[in-house]
Amino acid sequence: MKTNTLKIAAASAVLLIATGCSTMGGSSWQNDEPPPPANPNFAAEMNKFNAQFPNEKATKYEEVSLNYNNAKKLDERGNCHDISKHPVVIVLTLDAEGKVTRTTTDVEGKKAECFRQAYASAQLPPPPFAPYQKPIRLR
Repeated sequence: MKTNTLKIAAASAVLLIATGCSTMGGSSWQNDEPPPPANPNFAAEMNKFNAQFPNEKATKYEEVSLNYNNAKKLDERGNCHDISKHPVVIVLTLDAEGKVTRTTTDVEGKKAECFRQAYASAQLPPPPFAPYQKPIRLR
């Protein structure tokens, strides 16, 4: 059981890191920019994501949705990357058709709000079940 838990934790960490978007433009922030405040609701959303595994269909969907997100450049909506140097992790809650029904970020602030708005109306491929939690790390 402990081995399975470790595998799940490792897989979740790899998926979260792998889902990061690498789009970065020029910077308009300062080197001494303080980190944004944490969102206390984020941990519950990540727990929901982690509870989806192990599941072969969910694991496959992570790759499909990552490729879709990168191909459609959904993270470039709203020009959010340049607002702050600090990354944002967003968890999208998807319905059965892949429509985003809720967004939750790990932090608060202008950049996080920008990404929440950018993804609020996004459409991804239909997930294997609903609701489906989809985290994305945005730089």
